Amino acid sequence: MELVLGSIFWFLVATSLLVTFHEFGHFWVARRCGVKVLRFSVGLGKPLWVRRGRDGTEYVIAAVPLGGYVKMLDEREADVEAHEVSQAFNRKSIGQRVAIVAAGPIFNLVFALFAFWLMLLVGVKDYSPYVGEVEGLAARSGLLRGDQILSVNGDPVSNWTHVLVDLTTKAYRGETVTIDVRRAGGGIATQRMNLGDLGEAVDEERFLTQLGMKPWHWVPPTEVGALSPGDPAELAGLRVGDTIIQVGDTPVDRFASMRDAIQAEANAHEGRVRLLVDRNGIRETVEIQATQRTVGEQTVWLVGVAPEMRETTRRYGPLAAIPQAFSETWRLTVGSLRVIRHMISGEAQLKNVSGPISIAQFANYSAEGGFTQFLRFLGLISLSLCIMNLLPIPILDGGHLLYYLVEWVKGSPLSDRAQALGHYLGLGALLALMCLAFFNDFSRMLSS
Repeated sequence: MELVLGSIFWFLVATSLLVTFHEFGHFWVARRCGVKVLRFSVGLGKPLWVRRGRDGTEYVIAAVPLGGYVKMLDEREADVEAHEVSQAFNRKSIGQRVAIVAAGPIFNLVFALFAFWLMLLVGVKDYSPYVGEVEGLAARSGLLRGDQILSVNGDPVSNWTHVLVDLTTKAYRGETVTIDVRRAGGGIATQRMNLGDLGEAVDEERFLTQLGMKPWHWVPPTEVGALSPGDPAELAGLRVGDTIIQVGDTPVDRFASMRDAIQAEANAHEGRVRLLVDRNGIRETVEIQATQRTVGEQTVWLVGVAPEMRETTRRYGPLAAIPQAFSETWRLTVGSLRVIRHMISGEAQLKNVSGPISIAQFANYSAEGGFTQFLRFLGLISLSLCIMNLLPIPILDGGHLLYYLVEWVKGSPLSDRAQALGHYLGLGALLALMCLAFFNDFSRMLSS
């Protein structure tokens, strides 16, 4: 229940903020173009709070916080008094109407840039692109455990997010990519990976599994990366850099197997755990008295050892963060457009489309991950809103821009009948997309 409530709360926070900023873009540019704005509403449905400004605009907060709108004076919707005709939206030039309609998506783009800039200014944690285990395609391509991925097709990468975006978007077309890596011994190598050898449709949820590659932080070794002050491991004399090679009589080489072995050993000996430790080539046995703690709904034995996760923190000064924010936005924009293109062409699976339920869960997870992770989430969703709204689908901003392009080419607006037909088609396309997104969301919930 707590997870559900948290997801709903942060989803409403994210959508309200981003939709308000989107609609404010329309509002601000409309006012600058001399259009009279009748109502600026945050939310849909029954108004909960209404205030009329000196400019005559009604400012509204409505009951359903899942959208918003800007209602402008328009002769096509209602009669307009003669002295206000010049302030009607439909009387403005094509250039002004284009600016007003495009302002919403552009403001979402600006918000995304700001979110990424602030994220990089504060400092965002991510995992360095070190390879953990390899099999299948990754192994055949020459990748090895401990490799640090430096670039994909010459584009530098500094974290696993970049690696996933670059590889996923190229996998849809089965491209062959070059991957520059730094070996565990320090040498640089270039490996070629033919993504066309995947032999199955790209599934974003299990893409790394399809490649046969696990990041380092999924399968860290038993080297001690950190110790909790005052916990049994530190009190017993363990040090950062020690490698645990055996728990009781059980050999271990991965942190997950070591954790399971510690539980078994502690359960069998009332919390006493015997570890065989390698320290700079010298082996010694360490006895530890583990402590019991409740984690979630389970009671487990803990010794206070954490693995080396090879995290990285990207942090820049105010000026240096600006080009980095543009770079982040550009990489994600190109990736998103490629995915959309591949979905239209049938090369990408439609089950990769996410709806509000998944977005709500992601919002909650990112908020739990801290301020910078929530900023990343806001930036991603704001950028997605920008791209989606610019698609040439009638009823969206991009559809209106398409109408204005046709009007500019033919010298007159489309007929009311053609525009109405376009709106029905656009509404049908959006409803189909929403149904697909909800279906995918529920499928993920049922399978999890």
